[in-house]
Amino acid sequence: MKKQFFVIVAIVIMAASAFTAFQSNGFKIGENYSVKFDGGDPSGEFKGLKGTINFDPNNLGTSNFDVSIDVATINTGNGMKNTHAVSDKWLDAAKYPVIKFTSTSIAKTATGYDAKGTLDMHGVQKEITLPFTFENNIFKGVFQVNRLDYQINTAEPNHGGSIIKVDITVPVSR
Repeated sequence: MKKQFFVIVAIVIMAASAFTAFQSNGFKIGENYSVKFDGGDPSGEFKGLKGTINFDPNNLGTSNFDVSIDVATINTGNGMKNTHAVSDKWLDAAKYPVIKFTSTSIAKTATGYDAKGTLDMHGVQKEITLPFTFENNIFKGVFQVNRLDYQINTAEPNHGGSIIKVDITVPVSR
């Protein structure tokens, strides 16, 4: 009986230790984050960023991102454009309420890091690489997305251009 008790205690201690190590890599997203996009016309920003960020530059194998943006929080600076952007002609927020990125791996590069993973937008999932830096508890990344790859307003492929530049700045804390 004592032997079983010690085995159970050992398992509980190891599980608690693993959970503590996992939690120590977790970051809380700061309120003053920025998720901006520029496609010429339209351009603007999103709010509604949430998710899980586990990052340890000394142990990238345990690092991961699982974050999403609330599509309805789009702000182009023009109320009519915002309404148009969330309509079924563009982002279709009613049917696809979030844009989500889930990393599958993170690697060190000469200029920072690359997070490879799946970008899920408008019901389409594509593998992308998101380059980023991490300094002073701030994640910064810039990447491009072709809206046509995600079946966004394919009826007007030349409207405003199809390449959207995304610029992300996310301060974090433990």
